[in-house]
Amino acid sequence: MAKPDSPEQAGHGDKAHDAVSIVTDLLAQAGRASASDVHFEPTAEGMVVRYRLDGVLKDVETLPASLAEGVTTRLKVLGGLLTYRNDIPQEGRIDLPTGEGNVVDQRLSVFPTIHGQRAVVRLFYDDEALSSLDGLGLPAAILTGLKRVAAGNQGVLLLTGPAGSGKSTTLAALLRYIADKQAGKSIVAVEDPVERHISGITQIQITPHRDMTFPVALRSLLRQDPEVLMLGEIRDAETARIAIQAGLTGHLLMSTMHSGNPAGALLRLLEMGIEPYQVTSSISAVVNQRLVRKLCDNCARQIAQTSTFEPVGCPKCFGTGFRGRALIAEMVTLDGELRSAILAKTDLEQLTEILAARGHMTLRQDGGRLLSAGVTTQEELDKVCGLAC
Repeated sequence: MAKPDSPEQAGHGDKAHDAVSIVTDLLAQAGRASASDVHFEPTAEGMVVRYRLDGVLKDVETLPASLAEGVTTRLKVLGGLLTYRNDIPQEGRIDLPTGEGNVVDQRLSVFPTIHGQRAVVRLFYDDEALSSLDGLGLPAAILTGLKRVAAGNQGVLLLTGPAGSGKSTTLAALLRYIADKQAGKSIVAVEDPVERHISGITQIQITPHRDMTFPVALRSLLRQDPEVLMLGEIRDAETARIAIQAGLTGHLLMSTMHSGNPAGALLRLLEMGIEPYQVTSSISAVVNQRLVRKLCDNCARQIAQTSTFEPVGCPKCFGTGFRGRALIAEMVTLDGELRSAILAKTDLEQLTEILAARGHMTLRQDGGRLLSAGVTTQEELDKVCGLAC
């Protein structure tokens, strides 16, 4: 069966197509489209297949009810799951090379619903450009600041932003940079799960609902003479306390937090019970980042009498008008005034005013360089930044 290149060509509604070929074709097509996730969503009428393209879900196929169960079963076989259990959540990894392009891993999650089992396949890619810190597309000032932090011997670097904002990719690139520039350093990463393997780094995977949690792993690792530690995420007060202590005792620690902006991340640490003097003494910098969709280079159209462009839509971009994403970021390093404000337990509004007064470049302002270059649109920037910028 020919492999479809657009949703209009998929043609899997014909019952003659079996579940094996349907799943193979849909995953292969997702790889060619650089989709990050493939959703198989059961409905009363059948199954809707959706790709997450550049962070946005796009319907690509509707399968009849007669094929839905077979498709889910095929996915469970590929993922090594229990095909006879339809009443429990299950997770697995698809080892067969059904993806295309530079797909290096495919992870499956299945969950029961009232209309049948919902399955999501997450695709991971080997993008050589994004493996390098210089290749992330960070503004020059932030790139320089990150390299300065990486050259240090202690302190805590926090990356903030919502899920899917590229934090893990930035951390992985930073770890590669340190391993390359400072050969011989003991570097350990604790993740849930390990998303990409990094040469020269000791990587540890936290298994949910088991005894080795982030705090347990971090506490033990501090006795194993690490110099650089990467934590996938600071999720709770206990992890935060150990991380801050590590940054105070001669370790360079990097991690992520879910926060809308750098000031919010600093205040969240205080809310977790971290003493203000510990925050000011340990935090080296906070980087807040987002990903904005890039206009499709095949169909973007210049708006008359302006220097801006608008999305159109074509088969190459699945009719979305966008293809690929670009990084925007802001970075805060703690200076005397900011440290004094934190020690005084200043609120979010006052911290934001202090940053603005010293000329802090916000996410929205950084996005201006992409607008002027015709990379994205004002609407996309507004959507991604929202009120947090």
